[in-house]
Amino acid sequence: METKVEKIKLTPGKTRRGGARTGSGRPAGLPKSGGRQAGTPNKATGKARLAFANFVDKNADKLQEWLDDIATNEKHGPKVAFDCLMQVAEFHVPKLARTEMVGDPNAPIVHKVYKWKD
Repeated sequence: METKVEKIKLTPGKTRRGGARTGSGRPAGLPKSGGRQAGTPNKATGKARLAFANFVDKNADKLQEWLDDIATNEKHGPKVAFDCLMQVAEFHVPKLARTEMVGDPNAPIVHKVYKWKD
């Protein structure tokens, strides 16, 4: 059986295996259109958070018992119980983003506090 091999001559603007071709897509400087808007929450993440919140709400009494057991255990103690609570809370209450104020080191930020006279 004979196999025939065909040579492919590539021309500028064409790719051999598909993908983006020269000149395709939106031109530079043209704003993006369509798709999800910036800041729109992820639906799957929202559903997962809601499911976890429902689980925690329905099992709050059991969660309290578990934390009490961990806190009174000689091997673990209250610090481990608190760490467990914080890990559970991360799923229910989102973390806030940290911000840092940066300024000119030669001109530091000055805070003024004013008091009202009675």
